[in-house]
Amino acid sequence: MKILKFGGTSVGSAKSIQCILNILQKRYYSGEKFIVVSSAMSGVTNLLTEMAFAASERKDFKSGLTEIENKHFSVAKELLEIKNQNPVLTQIKLYMNELEELLQGVNSLKELSLQSKDLILSYGEKCSTYLLSQISKQYFPESTYVDSSSLIKTNNQFGNAKVNVEKTEYLIKNYYKLHSDKIFFITGFIASNEENRITTLGRGGSDYTAAIFGAALEAEQIELWSDVDGMLTTDPKIVKKAFSLSELSYTEAMELSYFGAKVIYPPAMIPAFRKNIPILLLNTFNPDFKGTLIHKENIEKNPFPIKGISSINEISLVNVTGSGMIGEVGFSGRLFSLLAREQINVILITQSSSEHSITFAIEPNDIERAKNLITREFEMELQTHKINIPSIEENLCIIAIVGENMKQTPGISGKLFHVLGRNGINVHAIAQGSSEYNISVIIKKKNLAKALNTVHDTFFIELTKTLHVFVLGTGNIGATLFQQIQNQSNFLKENNDIEVKIVGISNSRKMLIQENGIDLIEWKAALNEGNQANLENFIQQMKIMNLSNCVFIDNTASPDPKKFYKSIFESNISIVTCNKIANSSSYKEYKILKDTARKRGVDFFYETNVGAGLPIIKTLKDLMNSGDRILKIEAILSGTISYIFNNFKGDVSFYEVVKKAQELGFTEPDPRDDLSGKDFMRKMMILARDAGYTTEEHEVLLENILSENCINANSVDDFYNELQKSESYFTEIKLKAEKEKKAIRYIGKLEKGKVSINLELVDASHPFYNLSGSDNIISFTTERYKYNPLVIKGPGAGAEVTAAGVFADLINVGTE
Repeated sequence: MKILKFGGTSVGSAKSIQCILNILQKRYYSGEKFIVVSSAMSGVTNLLTEMAFAASERKDFKSGLTEIENKHFSVAKELLEIKNQNPVLTQIKLYMNELEELLQGVNSLKELSLQSKDLILSYGEKCSTYLLSQISKQYFPESTYVDSSSLIKTNNQFGNAKVNVEKTEYLIKNYYKLHSDKIFFITGFIASNEENRITTLGRGGSDYTAAIFGAALEAEQIELWSDVDGMLTTDPKIVKKAFSLSELSYTEAMELSYFGAKVIYPPAMIPAFRKNIPILLLNTFNPDFKGTLIHKENIEKNPFPIKGISSINEISLVNVTGSGMIGEVGFSGRLFSLLAREQINVILITQSSSEHSITFAIEPNDIERAKNLITREFEMELQTHKINIPSIEENLCIIAIVGENMKQTPGISGKLFHVLGRNGINVHAIAQGSSEYNISVIIKKKNLAKALNTVHDTFFIELTKTLHVFVLGTGNIGATLFQQIQNQSNFLKENNDIEVKIVGISNSRKMLIQENGIDLIEWKAALNEGNQANLENFIQQMKIMNLSNCVFIDNTASPDPKKFYKSIFESNISIVTCNKIANSSSYKEYKILKDTARKRGVDFFYETNVGAGLPIIKTLKDLMNSGDRILKIEAILSGTISYIFNNFKGDVSFYEVVKKAQELGFTEPDPRDDLSGKDFMRKMMILARDAGYTTEEHEVLLENILSENCINANSVDDFYNELQKSESYFTEIKLKAEKEKKAIRYIGKLEKGKVSINLELVDASHPFYNLSGSDNIISFTTERYKYNPLVIKGPGAGAEVTAAGVFADLINVGTE
């Protein structure tokens, strides 16, 4: 025999009750014996509570009565044959009349006792269960309505009564023996004391009712039917990637449900645990789902280090501190006995090893009462300054990771705290039992969604890690980056377990933010419909959204974004940038950014600052991290200048080569931005700083390629005119190079802490001699590579390779 409990949403409408009937018919015609336990219709218990309080304050409650009556009447008229409707509607009307009398009494007295409230709330289960039993009787004539208050006996603790197990089991067994030919439809949630006054078993008490009957009758299985697919790894309303668990041990389920998982009511497992009865969590609206099985121990091997992540969304911390607590025997006993006597539930406790402080978590609505009780109880200690006035921390929540595998898996707590810290989530208190089934941490409530998503991505490794990305700049590099992300999205999910979600896009005109992600196929049209661009507002919204694994990408060449970098790091958001301005500003600014990123545990990747898509910064970092010493760096780090001098041969003029380079898109709109060497200088400064030097711009020896007249020309057209006038200078260099069989190269050097950039003629023995096209090249001479320098060569310009470098940096954030 099995116990089937159906929750509020399962009995909430005619359509949902029809789903129940389909489930029951399948069981009935297969010869299976079952008992049904029902909750009140969804929303009814809350409505009854509101009506009770309204009555006590002499406010209107009759509209609520009409709503409840209509809710049940509409189901009865839709699912009952006409000949069977009248007696059922009459009984429901009688219930409504009784309920109205009760509420009228509360209204007259202007007082709502817990006893009266329990009686008022009981009508939710009475109406729904009676209605369900009468509808079912049309299919199963043996169906009979059972008021559980006549069988479940409790103490007088109205609102959350304690069951007298021995007497209750005796009554249930005898009743079942006398009516074993019937199919019971039992009211959940309600019971009665020795004086036969109605009590309730606490919110979620219908689960408890099912477990009580299951234990008393030693049922084969207890099935709890709701509107979700069993127990999920975490709250699916917050974490979209949450998935159903196939099984849990009683201990795991108890831990998860105690810390907020609402699929099962914690006390419900105690009778089942005592009798070793499996509990199966099923979905009324997805009956083909196999369910989550809760039993004595796991059978299947869990591939993950934890089973689930639970949370309590609102808690407050009370901190009791003082030197007088040290070595004071019985202090904790006095404190927690006091709270227990006053029915204040302590959710979590942590105490310093010095015994100087005790911290405990309780519900926010108990805070003032707890503080007043402690102040009165320890009045003498407060007056003598042995303890301090309790301090309160509010707007907090708890997240707890749970699983039996945690005991055998080293590094679980380290992994948890690392990922929280990396995402800027401060831990206010920690608790871990010696069983190692649960690690609980208290954090700010505003960080709950971020923490759950981050921790879920971290521990369920077969899932993709989502990077929430905000992109500034939609020019050639930005547009190409979006295309590359779109093309690689499936590959990244399948091979790297990474999902890149572009949440925000902004350029100088428009900005767009969509938390669920922007479609990269239609991003241009969507951005055009966005809001007017405002960089400060864009960054502020990014911070406020507080998303997990957040990355800011700067694809601009503007000086404006750099002033926000530090505050972005301080919000624990990583930065990927191809914008050189921040890293090539003053050394002080550079150092502040690097230090801030390091201290906040986030990434600052800027590979494209130096060599577009070439791994130059990474190589330098690896050399230095491995203990190698940089002796000299030589580089050509301007794809534009590289292209110009590689094509400045034969009869072609320097003017013609520059013009062609601009037409091909290798130069900036004003070629002087490239030919001035300023961009090259910034790259060399960044290299020098990453190599450990405090290089400033004025310390760089920069040889100008262009004449003063070219540099100071009033317009681009004037520049080209002046360039033609300077042709003899460039022709002379070209002829000299041809005569000496050398190549013209604009080379940057870092040697002994000094940076210089000069136009040189190199022969065939030089590694830069055979450079072609717009390639960049860099040579590292180190202690390890002293006689045969390490050379990196490849494309150094163009949207494709630069976007690819930004993309690679972004993926590196995801793999950190």
